[in-house]
Amino acid sequence: MEEAALAVFNYQYKHNTVYRQFVDLLSVLPDNVQHIRQIPFLPIELFKSHQIISDNVSVEKIFESSGTTGQITSKHPVADIGLYELSFRNGFERFYGPPQDWVILALLPSYLERGNSSLVYMADDLIRQSRQPESGFYLNNLQELAETLETLRTSGKKILLIGVTFALLDLAEQFPMDLRHCIIMETGGMKGRREELTRPEVHDILTRAFHVSAIHSEYGMTELLSQAYSKGDGIFETPPWMMVLKRDIYDPLYTSEKPGRGGLNVIDLANIHSCSFLATQDLVQLRDDCTFEVLGRIDHSDVRGCNLMVAL
Repeated sequence: MEEAALAVFNYQYKHNTVYRQFVDLLSVLPDNVQHIRQIPFLPIELFKSHQIISDNVSVEKIFESSGTTGQITSKHPVADIGLYELSFRNGFERFYGPPQDWVILALLPSYLERGNSSLVYMADDLIRQSRQPESGFYLNNLQELAETLETLRTSGKKILLIGVTFALLDLAEQFPMDLRHCIIMETGGMKGRREELTRPEVHDILTRAFHVSAIHSEYGMTELLSQAYSKGDGIFETPPWMMVLKRDIYDPLYTSEKPGRGGLNVIDLANIHSCSFLATQDLVQLRDDCTFEVLGRIDHSDVRGCNLMVAL
């Protein structure tokens, strides 16, 4: 991973103007970067104000983050949509096996209402690959979804219900049922629809309502082309081309791969034509086995060093 990451860093420094400007502002010399810890991580907020893409490619598709009314959203220009497909297909199969083995039910109302969601793109592709007649999207038709889940109870099929957090909570509230025959996967996000809850609080509500032993989770975002998955307890694992590190929230240039708590930095080598080294707004707990927990969002009123973004 380290050798590939260093090669990608040098490529992106040469070919990505915004990333090169950021690295230069930090007075980092590429020739001196000999370890993953020394690679500068681009603040993810810059996707709201800059086009983060290599100079030598054209844009094939633009993904856009969700946001409340009036909020500036992140835009991720993608040069090779096939690379995204390769990443999420291989990632899903690594953790769950071929999509053809699953009935995939997607409860993603806030994302379906937009036409440029990377999550909807991924779910749509996996649904089509599943080739199961019951697979499909659900907007706000919770009763129809509940009826489908009940019908599938005795089908013997493997069922994956993937949903945005607030919609799964709505389903749990309005249609509690025994879903021990399903895997339930939350993708995070209240989107202003409900009071913010911690992941353990959400999982406790869902496990009780649906009589399951664990809630699975997906960790991804508009600015990434890869996903990490959790099969319970909010403990995430990455595919081999993705890596999570932590940074000191008071010294954002200090990065470590050792266990502990800090700001979440992500290496996503699938982001070859954009930026593979992103400093997110999430707080992470790294574990000894290279898995991680997302503890919440960082309070940026306590973070120093963000003024570098203004210069760009």
